[in-house]
Order: sequence, then C-alpha cells, then structure tokens
Amino acid sequence: MARIRPVDPAPVKPASAGLPPYPGDLTRESALVALFDQHYTGLLRLAVLLGADDAEDIVAEAFCQLYRRWNRLRSTEAALPYLRSVICNLVRMRVRHLQVVRKHTERPGGPTDSAESEALLREDQRALVDALKGLPARQREALVLRYWLSLRETEIAAAMGISCGAVKSHTARGMAALTRVLTGHSRLPGKEEEHR
Repeated sequence: MARIRPVDPAPVKPASAGLPPYPGDLTRESALVALFDQHYTGLLRLAVLLGADDAEDIVAEAFCQLYRRWNRLRSTEAALPYLRSVICNLVRMRVRHLQVVRKHTERPGGPTDSAESEALLREDQRALVDALKGLPARQREALVLRYWLSLRETEIAAAMGISCGAVKSHTARGMAALTRVLTGHSRLPGKEEEHR
C-alpha cells in the first residue's frame, strides 16, 4: 500500500484576489462599522455646527482617512478622537478655501445651507447656530467641542492641535461673544478678534 503524503497548503493570497480579508482587516472593518453606526450622526452634527456646508462629504472623508491610517492608531479608543480632529481640520480647510473662492468671484444673494444641514437643526436652535457661525473659527470649534460634545480641555486641545491655555482663551472669548449676541447687546466680533 502506498503511503499518502500531506500536501502543503497553498499560500494565502491577499484580500484583493477575491478571498476573504486577513483577520486584522476583519477587526478593522468591524470596528469601523461600529464607529460609523454609533457616531455618524454626532459627527455629522459636529461638522454642521463647525460651519461645514458639505457636512456629509466631510464626515465621509474623515472615515476614509481613518480607514487608510487605521494601523497608525495607538489603540482602537483613539479612533473617535482622531475622527473629531480630522473633521475639525477638514472644516477649517474647507472654510478657508471657500473664503478664497468667494473673494475672487461675485455671487448674487447670500450663502445657502445644504439640505442635510437644515434638516438637522430645529427652529429653536437656529438663533444659536447663526450666532455660532458668526464667531471666529477657533472660538466656534472650542465651544462646539466643549459644550456640545462635552469634551475635556485636553481632548479639545488634541482635536484642535492647540494648547489647553489656548482652548480656555477661545472658549471664554466665544462664550462672551455669544452672550452679547444672544442677549442683544452687540453684534458678533469681526475678523480682527479672530487673531487675538
């Protein structure tokens, strides 16, 4: 009787070859799905409150960047703060880009908000959101991260890429400006206060 020798298993091919993904990819995929399911709406609102006119695109781009850089995260717990930070940066870049574009083009009428932005806001929130939109970007970001997301100063500093002292300063100035506007004592500060 002939003896049957075991055959060496075929080498594992990458997921792009049509086979199931590697176990590490499954962990990443399931973690991203869980993050998306639990935090998408909140991240969308964050983008809207920071002044994004294309909030869905910004949140989608943030998730894409997280997917590409997943292996660089310290831990899976760092994913949500990373998303917040990316959203802050993307909104900031988008607002700067739109300021340059608007400077070089004439547009009749005022800016219009996207449908998803309008759908997320209730009538009683519109006055506050309008006042927030009038604040300088750093003050708006600090206030939204502090009072809407209830983040600590260290988390806000990490998301905005500034020091804790700067977070306190932006938060205090933003609150003072909002209080003046919402109580009807003055108009919103101009761009000259943004750099203070």
